[in-house]
Amino acid sequence: MIARMLDILSKDVAMDLGTANTLIYLKGRGVLLDEPSMISIDEDTGKVVAVGNEAKNLAGRHGRHLRIVKPLRDGVIHDIDIASQMIRHFLNKVFTRLPLSRPRMVIAVPTGVTSVEKRAVIEAADMAGAGKVHLIEEPMAAAIGNGLAVDQPMGHMVVDIGGGTTEVAVISFFSTVCSESLRVAGDKANQAILRHIQHRHHMVISENLAEIIKMKIGSAVPLGKRLVVKIKGKDIFSGMIKTIAVSDEEIYEVLKTPLSAIVDAVKRTLYKVPPDLASDLALNGIWLAGGGALLKGMRELLEQVTGLNVKLTGEPLRSVAQGAGAVTEHFDFYQSVFLN
Repeated sequence: MIARMLDILSKDVAMDLGTANTLIYLKGRGVLLDEPSMISIDEDTGKVVAVGNEAKNLAGRHGRHLRIVKPLRDGVIHDIDIASQMIRHFLNKVFTRLPLSRPRMVIAVPTGVTSVEKRAVIEAADMAGAGKVHLIEEPMAAAIGNGLAVDQPMGHMVVDIGGGTTEVAVISFFSTVCSESLRVAGDKANQAILRHIQHRHHMVISENLAEIIKMKIGSAVPLGKRLVVKIKGKDIFSGMIKTIAVSDEEIYEVLKTPLSAIVDAVKRTLYKVPPDLASDLALNGIWLAGGGALLKGMRELLEQVTGLNVKLTGEPLRSVAQGAGAVTEHFDFYQSVFLN
């Protein structure tokens, strides 16, 4: 009975520890958690009040004694202690009972992560109760999650647009041949919209509302039909609540700057591709992953600038978590994809 319990409660775990969301995959069961990378702390006692969805619901609606923290910034941990508390709470949600031994964990990280940032991830996971921690690059995990044959000497290109970073990589035979890691992604787009509303309409809105605007009427290419969304916010000068109408045309102009940075990263990666792999990309195209893949016209924009076919799976938000999870299912097969 004890052996069976150990087998059940000590299963390997995979984590997509993202700036915007954290996803956890439990070996044999799939993705069991997908919640905002956010935690609420009581400043008087230092205790955790809420984590994930509950913390997001409190954002902007709490008293002064609460502090809402996002422990990741631009794809990397900037507060190890808070990050470890968040991870521990998420693990407690995944495991119905406390594991009898520390679970082995696979965590996806940006390709441009430094050695210091790697250690921060490992330390935070260790403090949260993880056993041996293995790191995998996010584009590699996304490629595996999309079902690409990363074990073959054939080039595959992945563009993973997350909350904090955009990862562009060409993958072949278990390794990243060339890549670009850009700290411009969904969050920067949200902040650009927030600033635009403030400067043009003299209204203060939350970042959550900016993201809603982006997903409703934001686009990477001009749309064929006019879209308008009405939003409520606080007037900067009077402090009163007012309603304004925002169109897709103005949001399209706002998103040009962050999107041009992403396009340039894709171009730089293609420039570095060896000739033999370039022909593979002409055949295989580009695979999109991450929340940014859901922006209207993103596929069309990349197809226009690269001339390659751009593909999108049914669950781009879960590609990285599912890929890291697949590694836990076939650990020995994927040994060579781990970072040192």
